[in-house]
Amino acid sequence: MYRSPSALKEDARKRLAQSLNGRLADGLDLHNVYGTVRHAAKASSLPEYEAETRRDLDHVRLLADRIEAYLKGLRETRDLGETEDDQDTVDLLTGIIEEFEKHGWFLRATLEG
Repeated sequence: MYRSPSALKEDARKRLAQSLNGRLADGLDLHNVYGTVRHAAKASSLPEYEAETRRDLDHVRLLADRIEAYLKGLRETRDLGETEDDQDTVDLLTGIIEEFEKHGWFLRATLEG
């Protein structure tokens, strides 16, 4: 691994980098729902988006499900950051989690409304 001014031990940096790369792949996959970034989709843990979906509320459900899966991964990575005592990563992920919780809430409210 490259030299870093980080106070984290190298093994902690490796674990965090691997987990953060997975969340990045999920985020790219979530943003490009039609698979235009296949290289990111290969690394993504999100399920394939059903391209044949036609109804608007079906799209909302698919997006809400993927946001929930994305949030699960973000929370797991944030927990790893807490375990490794990496407060910067924890703070970064907390902000992202808060934003996507809002998106997920909006989509679920649309489905329930």
